[in-house]
Amino acid sequence: MGKLAQSLNLNVETIRFYEREGLITQPEKPISGYRQYDETIAGQLRFITKAKALGFTLREIKSLMSMDSNCTQVELLSRQKLAIIRDKINDLQRLEKVIVDMTNTCMQNEDPTHCPIIDSLK
Repeated sequence: MGKLAQSLNLNVETIRFYEREGLITQPEKPISGYRQYDETIAGQLRFITKAKALGFTLREIKSLMSMDSNCTQVELLSRQKLAIIRDKINDLQRLEKVIVDMTNTCMQNEDPTHCPIIDSLK
């Protein structure tokens, strides 16, 4: 497991967590040695890592893995994820505008005894 974790730039505990969550199966431990993690498991771990980088949750990743090549289901899940991402982008843009406005108010402040940003948060 250590070699696999190192080759994929993962923590051993991350792999164990994925095993406990049922994302990957733990290989049988032979009587006289260490578990052997084959290329199938390495591929599953790469899949999980890439899907996480795209913002998919572990629950969504588990669903994706169970869908195999059912493009219709994968497309539906991807469209749902895209809608969530777009909502988050809109929220962040609104936050950005508020922070910019607050910062501009602060920059125009001529009274050093109070801060408009702090005042607006009270």
